[in-house]
Amino acid sequence: MDLLEYQARECFASWGIPTPLAIVAATTDDAEQAASQLIANGATGVVVKAQVPTGGRGKSGGVAVVADAQAAREAAVRILNQPIATHRVECLLVAEAVDIAEEYYAAVLLDRDAGGYRALFCAEGGVDIETIAKNSPDALLQQAINPLDGFDVDAALAFLQPAALPAPVRAQAAEALAKCYQLLREGDATLVEINPLARTTSDQVIALDAKITLDDNAAFRHPERAHLYAADRIRDPNERAASEAGLNYVKLDGEIGIIGNGAGLVLSTLDIVTTAGAAAGVRPANFLDIGGGASTETMVTALRVVLGDPQVRSVFINIYGGITACDLIARGMLEALESLATGNETGAEIKPIVVRFDGNAAEAGLAILQQAAHPAVTVCDTMHTAAETVVALATTREER
Repeated sequence: MDLLEYQARECFASWGIPTPLAIVAATTDDAEQAASQLIANGATGVVVKAQVPTGGRGKSGGVAVVADAQAAREAAVRILNQPIATHRVECLLVAEAVDIAEEYYAAVLLDRDAGGYRALFCAEGGVDIETIAKNSPDALLQQAINPLDGFDVDAALAFLQPAALPAPVRAQAAEALAKCYQLLREGDATLVEINPLARTTSDQVIALDAKITLDDNAAFRHPERAHLYAADRIRDPNERAASEAGLNYVKLDGEIGIIGNGAGLVLSTLDIVTTAGAAAGVRPANFLDIGGGASTETMVTALRVVLGDPQVRSVFINIYGGITACDLIARGMLEALESLATGNETGAEIKPIVVRFDGNAAEAGLAILQQAAHPAVTVCDTMHTAAETVVALATTREER
């Protein structure tokens, strides 16, 4: 689970990682009042930040630096409820502005390939860290961390030596990195990231942003986080709807919705769509496994969830009939499409759907679809043909 920034800041506070003073605001009035309070306490300005579980908020207009409470209110009016990626802004963080001398990037993360952890640091932080890492890989310091050895302040100091930071700054940055590692291990996180980790004009090192991804598999060890998981389900209505229906749904960053039955088949579908869409720059938008005994109602929910993602341009339904009969899937599809067409479903629109059936009652399912002749549905014989078709439909839809 990706924490919102204010939630990640709370974790930082527990581990002693310094951040600027900040107040959560749910309304424009709250934002104005928070800015007034921070300025009264000595802040020379404030930063109004959208709280969404995704990066690129600044580039999407979700961050505003303002000088007074009235300007904070105006920024809140603009930012609240606007979409950023696929997320709608429902709350803000109003933080005191600081005088920045330099910005760095710092992170520790789970390195599954190496079977351990990894520390990252770059002397050039901020919103373009991805570009820096791609174009100037030598600028990004990396070090594998053996879990048996750990990563304390001394190890962090040695790791940061090539960055050539001033001694007091390097000491503070090393302490922050060591605490990030401690948070990662003891807090059962897979990523702890600070971008930017800033040096102020008074040579104080402070985290201006906070990003934490928690390991959901370790949730049972942290009952104190129950409220975070509850908030996360509320935050993403599609994931909540899928969870309530017993569906295995994972949101991804692409444009092609994926529905299948059985994890192996869905993963294969993700692979083939990724390959087919590489040249066009389109990718899978989700993983959704309806399971082996899906009913008509399950298919209705699955299609509603996938079509409800505004990022989705087209959908690939790939079913191998076993326990799940393909004729039931076909009926569920048509029922969901009829409900959407009559306006009974909100937050979703009908988009091109490509279907591939095989196995139990595949012929019956295809016959149902052919008889219905729904204009949004295209039937394909093979996975390869279906993948190429769904990619073409997604590309055509974007060109419009």
